[in-house]
Amino acid sequence: MITQLRTIFGRKGSQTAQAPTAPDLPRPDTPTYVVGDIHGRADLLELMLELIDAHIGGTGGQNPHLVFVGDYIDHGPDSATVLARLQELSQDFPENVVCLMGNHERMLLDALSDPALRGPRWLREGGAATLASFGIDPTALTEGATPAFWAQTADALAQAIGPKTQEWLSACPLSWHSGNLWAVHAGADPARPMHDQTGRVLLWGHPEFDSMPRGDDAWVAHGHVVRDAPMVRDGRISLDTGAWTTGQLSAIAVQPGGRYAFLQT
Repeated sequence: MITQLRTIFGRKGSQTAQAPTAPDLPRPDTPTYVVGDIHGRADLLELMLELIDAHIGGTGGQNPHLVFVGDYIDHGPDSATVLARLQELSQDFPENVVCLMGNHERMLLDALSDPALRGPRWLREGGAATLASFGIDPTALTEGATPAFWAQTADALAQAIGPKTQEWLSACPLSWHSGNLWAVHAGADPARPMHDQTGRVLLWGHPEFDSMPRGDDAWVAHGHVVRDAPMVRDGRISLDTGAWTTGQLSAIAVQPGGRYAFLQT
């Protein structure tokens, strides 16, 4: 399995030094790689896959898991390419690759189901770049666009995306966990167990996520909120470093014993 994964992930790249093992760190059951928000940067996705490939080769990890935290689309120029690549990986390696849903995927699906009502918000949040990546001109979709025009555009986008990709996106889970490591898109309610979180919180975050410590040993890896650098602190692993504007896509590699390393393009 490792050989097959490394063949798909590509050539070797550089990696960072690893942090020491400690008892209060995330401890997944198998080597785990969690990747932050991609936002239409297919070039950075390929670079990250190379870095992950190199790390797998350098550590000799067995049965690695690769988890993407959502927000694959919008803002950046290559949303269509990113979706195709991630769908390929997750379907070729369903036991090892997990693609979570982000709030931008949710907004896209909502816009397809109710374009006149939900489309304008998605457009304001970067959806124009996704439309363009699928060959649809977004310039006519102003705030005053008619419901009929929105419906026409949604139909064209649905055809461009295709039913299989829509089904795949709709089936993306909201969370994943192994050991005490959880991966979600936006965050979690620190006062509730991880298995009892609402979908809205997992997709859009919680006001106390960054300030209130958890009462269990769960570590929550997430994206959604852009930071200058990835961070591991107080049960939170922040991985969104604004890839679509900064050119810096970030991920964390976590070993079962708690040893971890950041990987960055």
